[in-house]
Amino acid sequence: MNVILLTIDALRYDKVDIYNHNCKVQLTPFLDSIADRCIIFNNAYSTGPYTQVSFPGILTSSYYFDFGRSPFLSPKRTLISEVLRKNGILTAAFHSNPYLSEYFGWNRGWDNFYDSMQEEVSEKRPYIPGHDINKKVEEWLVNKVKGEKNKPFFLWVHYMDVHEPYIPKSEYLSIIHPELVINEDEMFNLYKEVLLKRDVSDMEKLLLLEKLYEGKVREVDDYVKELFTILSELEILEDSRIIIMSDHGDEFGEHGGLSHDGKMYQELLHIPLLFYDPSRRGREIFNKAVSAIDIAPTILYLFELGTVENFKGRPLFPLDEYKERECYAEAIEKHGTKIKETDKEVYCLIANGLKIIYHSSNGSWEMYNLNEDPHEKNNIATKSPKFEEMKNMLISRINRQSNKS
Repeated sequence: MNVILLTIDALRYDKVDIYNHNCKVQLTPFLDSIADRCIIFNNAYSTGPYTQVSFPGILTSSYYFDFGRSPFLSPKRTLISEVLRKNGILTAAFHSNPYLSEYFGWNRGWDNFYDSMQEEVSEKRPYIPGHDINKKVEEWLVNKVKGEKNKPFFLWVHYMDVHEPYIPKSEYLSIIHPELVINEDEMFNLYKEVLLKRDVSDMEKLLLLEKLYEGKVREVDDYVKELFTILSELEILEDSRIIIMSDHGDEFGEHGGLSHDGKMYQELLHIPLLFYDPSRRGREIFNKAVSAIDIAPTILYLFELGTVENFKGRPLFPLDEYKERECYAEAIEKHGTKIKETDKEVYCLIANGLKIIYHSSNGSWEMYNLNEDPHEKNNIATKSPKFEEMKNMLISRINRQSNKS
């Protein structure tokens, strides 16, 4: 059996049709078409609101501050690829995210590692598109895997297409928003003048940005379909299990900002998570809270390998044995693309439908009842009888992390 991890950068939970039954336009028809062969996790959470803090959770089952604030991958972290390769499993990675490149240390443990950093890109399209990533994957599958049919493999594919600057191809925008008449220069100007400046003063422009984002979601859905087609044509799909998820979401003014800054709200932390099993007949909904910290241990479980001592998560399977967990996230409370040395830490804990957030910059607290207030508009930190309990739980987690930094 093979395991494939497909991660989609900045894909919001509520922009995946499976999760959003009130969506006016169909953004992810292919994902919807495979839902009956999936376990759908309704309450999956990232370990942080942007790539540098979310991917340590996904690929190393550890939290960002476990080893300080450095953007470079600490040698003390164990990548899932390192564990798998030591156990005779072929490993390959294909992506175009600079923060996950060889430069930052993410190439450890891979038999094949493609980060596209040598490719030419443009200001308007700063990342290699999913179609090109798929071609690289197909080439590897043909040349490497088909020559070693009996050797299982782990494949990680990461798409950057949904990530800003939100310049979708016209054919996708016309499918979902045919009323829009806008050229690429106008899209790029909107990105520079509104998104980069975090200017949320004009609601009409925010709605336009979100529509462009939706165009990219519709586009990436086709790239997922293309990848599945490649796997099927190479007769690999039926012997593979595929985890599909995002690393974090994006904001469109819900809490006074744009993109994915150092915030802990649902639009950034609540992520889609699907487990595709070609042998399934009928979708299964799983409602317990799970964390991206559990992905690497789950991959080990699927390969029937034992646990790794410094992995913080636990396998999602067997599902009936998975106990509801507290979901923890942490980040540097940055504003904009650059992290300053003066930026302070922000922490979050989700437990039993409650969320608590601590801002170390000013010592302030926020608390929300996600069942009653899913959009986090009513801060109950000063009113909830559960506040002290949640506060102590989070402080305990922060202190435990700090002692290991």
